[in-house]
Amino acid sequence: MTMMETFEQYLKEKVNEGMPSLTKEAMSYSLMNGGKRVRPQILFSILKDYGLDPQYGFPCGCAIEMIHTYSLIHDDLPCMDDDDLRRGKPSCHKAYNEAVAVLAGDALLTKAFQVALETACSDAQKIEVIQRLSQDAGIEGMILGQDLDMKFENSCSRTFEDLINVEVYKTAKLLTLPMVCAAILSNHKEDLPIWEEIGTKLGIQFQVQDDILDVTSSSEVLGKSTSDLENNKLTAISLLGLDSAKDFVLKLNQEIEELLNKLHSPCENFKELKSYLINRTY
Repeated sequence: MTMMETFEQYLKEKVNEGMPSLTKEAMSYSLMNGGKRVRPQILFSILKDYGLDPQYGFPCGCAIEMIHTYSLIHDDLPCMDDDDLRRGKPSCHKAYNEAVAVLAGDALLTKAFQVALETACSDAQKIEVIQRLSQDAGIEGMILGQDLDMKFENSCSRTFEDLINVEVYKTAKLLTLPMVCAAILSNHKEDLPIWEEIGTKLGIQFQVQDDILDVTSSSEVLGKSTSDLENNKLTAISLLGLDSAKDFVLKLNQEIEELLNKLHSPCENFKELKSYLINRTY
């Protein structure tokens, strides 16, 4: 099996541990329902660039993917974005019901911390990893991004600065998280400030790319509803236009390349992954 196939098996084992329940079935349905596994791949690529076995990062990668999946389950709920499609299949609340979807999201979030603690690292490193998981997924991170997103959705006066502020928290925090965790687990904390900058720019770039795909691809290709326009969402396209949004993606890519040259690693594996992300079609 490839490394990512082995990781998929690891995810399946972790999400199905313990007593069976309808909530656990819904957890597994959403976690194992495809997805690009971008965040674990970022973690693994950087660990490899630092000379470590990517499997060392499996618990941390699993935790981050569980947190990401929980956020998608809740984001799709009728009280949030009200999306019926996720990764080409019915959203969790459509496949089960709203109550089960809420519980499945909650359970994935809490399970994430349990799994992260299984990393074969020092206690001090575990504390740092858990601290970052809590910070970047919480009210100073992704949750703040969701809060700002809802705020600007109903605002008559929306700027590009508002959009950037949303994406720094809503998207970039969970993309920076695997970079920071990789630096912690590999004892390269001197690179943390640079990874923070790279993660912020990559998160903004990633979301702008999503905004571009939302208007240039179909829901069948993307595997999710193209609902931003219907929901009056604040997007790069609504503020910049399509061509300027594409130019902005290229500008951010150049800035990331310059930052990568400052790291204590050639980062060849991460650079290859970054190239895939900027050229993705879904």
